[in-house]
Amino acid sequence: MKRRIRKTAVSRRAFTLLEVLMVVVIIGILAALVVPNFFGAQEGAKKDLTQALIDSGVNGTLDMYRMHMGRYPTTDEGLAALVEAPDDDELAEKWRGPYVKDGSKLKDAWGNELIYESPGQYNETMYDLSSPGQDNQEGTDDDVTNWEKT
Repeated sequence: MKRRIRKTAVSRRAFTLLEVLMVVVIIGILAALVVPNFFGAQEGAKKDLTQALIDSGVNGTLDMYRMHMGRYPTTDEGLAALVEAPDDDELAEKWRGPYVKDGSKLKDAWGNELIYESPGQYNETMYDLSSPGQDNQEGTDDDVTNWEKT
């Protein structure tokens, strides 16, 4: 009789195929719920990071440039004016840059170039600074800007 009890106890220690399949299904359902939320949070973080870059990072360096040069860079000069001294000798004397050590940092979280326009269409006395967002297309809902979108 002892042998029979031992066999029953040994066979109850292992999982059945049905139990293993149930665990796999439960893990699959949890993954289906969690993974999309994770990627949504990641895109939200990229948008927040880009907004911070536009509002604080580049904004401050452009203001410093304006203090030294007496004006913001023109649209033609672009953000490259923060990295490279101007060719004009009179302007080069005023320039105290580089205002940004690495020009490749002037990109949004998706690796797109920031769009700079001065004077701005929306900020007429300053400049417009924006990112085309995740879709890399200007004028869509995911754009990140330094002006209020209507």
